[in-house]
Amino acid sequence: MGTAGAEQLRQRLAQGLAARPVLREALRALGAEVTERGGDIICRAHALQGRRILLPFPSVGATENAMLAACAAAGETVICNAAREPEILDLQCYLRKLGARISGAGTSTVTVSGFRPQPFVEHTIMPDRIVAATILCAGAACGGDVELQGVDPDHFLTVLDSLSEAGCAIIKTASTVRLTSTGRLTAPRPVVTQPYPGFPTDAQPPLMAACLRAKGTTVFTENIFTNRYRHAEEFRRLGAAVSIEGRVAYVTGVERLTGAPLTASDLRGGAAMLVAGLCAEGATELLDDGYIDRGYDRFDARLSALGADVRCAAPR
Repeated sequence: MGTAGAEQLRQRLAQGLAARPVLREALRALGAEVTERGGDIICRAHALQGRRILLPFPSVGATENAMLAACAAAGETVICNAAREPEILDLQCYLRKLGARISGAGTSTVTVSGFRPQPFVEHTIMPDRIVAATILCAGAACGGDVELQGVDPDHFLTVLDSLSEAGCAIIKTASTVRLTSTGRLTAPRPVVTQPYPGFPTDAQPPLMAACLRAKGTTVFTENIFTNRYRHAEEFRRLGAAVSIEGRVAYVTGVERLTGAPLTASDLRGGAAMLVAGLCAEGATELLDDGYIDRGYDRFDARLSALGADVRCAAPR
């Protein structure tokens, strides 16, 4: 990564921490000094001390970072109202391999005792359920037959349910999902984002993209993040009918979308714009600035393998 790219990443990480007061307060509860200076977030700690941390919201990032910090803290830390996403359980599995005394991942209470980690362990990271959901949304939007291998369907059942309601045929095994989409989709029941096991907020943008041409009106309610509909304005450039009222978005399917220049301003929105561009007539040019690569490994190559015509203007 070049100097400019590293600086952009640093700024994005700082902005992300600044926008997550739940995470900052969790670190402060353990004794960390968290300050802001010129757009930077600076964390310092001479010694962390285990505490009872009550998260006001079951934030995934706050839970994960509190777990990591608690491993270096003296004594026991109890994280209450913890997030229950599969990634939390995977992190617990990894930390246990390092020698951590940790329990409760997957429930609302996680208990961690500080420890001295093992120098080297092997761990296979769980399949990325949001990448899986995004690829399936692309298959649903464009029509076709897509099979994903090495996934856990139980991790994103709510997304599969919405795609099934939209008219896709879905076949699941313990480690595969096959989606078949023929013809125009039908608007699924209202989609409401919630902490796990509810509908994941990160799957809202790609599902919205898949519903842009669906018959009827799909209603989305975003309960996790504010300002999570920035992709909607870009969808309108393609000819989509999307209206926003506070936390609620109304998507009325149109007969056709037409390619246009789009600009991504975040990770999931950028991936959703790519999905929308695939089902639009003509060419869509997406100015991404590296957002998609932050969460999707070789996403263009994966889509190309499914038959999409996706080309990057500059080599990685």
